[in-house]
Amino acid sequence: MSDLLTVHSFSFPTAIRLGAGVRHSAHGALHARGCKRPLIVTDRGMKDLPFIAEMKNHLSAGNASVDLFAGIYGNPVASQLDAGVAAYKAHDADAIVAIGGGATLDVAKLIALMAHHPGSVFDYEDGKPDGRPVDREIPFIIAIPTTAGTGSEVGRSAVISDDITHAKKIIFSPRLLPALVLADPELLLGLPAIMTAATGMDAVTHLIEAYLAKGFHPMCDGIALEGLKLMSRSLGVATECAQNKEGATVAHLTARTETLMGSLMGAVAFQKGLGVIHSCAHAMSTVADIHHGTANAVMLPAGLAFNLPVVGDRMADLARSVGAHSASGLIDWVRETRHDLGLPGSLPDVGIGEDRLPALVAVAMNDGCHPCNVRPVSADDFYHIFKASCA
Repeated sequence: MSDLLTVHSFSFPTAIRLGAGVRHSAHGALHARGCKRPLIVTDRGMKDLPFIAEMKNHLSAGNASVDLFAGIYGNPVASQLDAGVAAYKAHDADAIVAIGGGATLDVAKLIALMAHHPGSVFDYEDGKPDGRPVDREIPFIIAIPTTAGTGSEVGRSAVISDDITHAKKIIFSPRLLPALVLADPELLLGLPAIMTAATGMDAVTHLIEAYLAKGFHPMCDGIALEGLKLMSRSLGVATECAQNKEGATVAHLTARTETLMGSLMGAVAFQKGLGVIHSCAHAMSTVADIHHGTANAVMLPAGLAFNLPVVGDRMADLARSVGAHSASGLIDWVRETRHDLGLPGSLPDVGIGEDRLPALVAVAMNDGCHPCNVRPVSADDFYHIFKASCA
């Protein structure tokens, strides 16, 4: 495991530097591109943390002018994006350094999109019949993740919600992929245990659903299996280290590095597609503003049980990656892991009663993830999946 404590460089699908302290190479990367006016994009909960001030000072070297936008919070909506675009233009920025979790990285990518593209961000929604093309300049983006969950730093898409309906919309273009990822486990050492667990279960769900998604993509399949192996052995350790406030021990840094890698692999793998579990989780975020990783953790067992009759063999493959021995053993592992991580296990546990199931079903049916599910899903199916998650 000690080799995980060194810096590794590779390009898949973009340039990635993984290792303790790699955040300090951001200034050199900007300088190499001739960028002197970066905008740091982060969320309002992070803006006063010491490492944000550290990054601002680091990026200011050599007479560079750095500004900070920290207007992101919750499940981001378009008005937050609009404020970020305004900040980018007011600073006359020439690059973006995105520091944060998946929501922050998604908004940062969309700020880059809308900095030079006309109209509304929703004009670029994936699959929209009359959608605008992504054909103008995209600023240089450095992504520095502070959670191991969504893997947005290696994603070609971004999710943003409408301010009024809170419906989530997906904006997709390979040009949204950040040019450089600096995956630094030191930035995760202070992440609270509950956030470590919730974001980690988002990555676990990506890996599982990507492997089960319909279609032929053996590269993504192999990445999903290995990524799940990493998450299964490291997520519990990282959460326990967070609970114990261990700091920069070898065990903690190793676990954080592995979860960062597993998260990256999950986002690469789900280029193949996701499925019913993510549609359910998106509905929970829309209807009740539930954290996405927590929503996935709640819905994962019922979603897997729904798919079991048609992909039992592939679920058995996933089970072997986590040390279980059967398809049903995978579901048992999910339940046990969720419990051990201290995450909620049902809809009532997150404040959602059965009276809200029709609203959840309506949103889930319109979500773009379930068409990739290996088993077709009807409104009645969604109702029963949500119902099963009430117990």
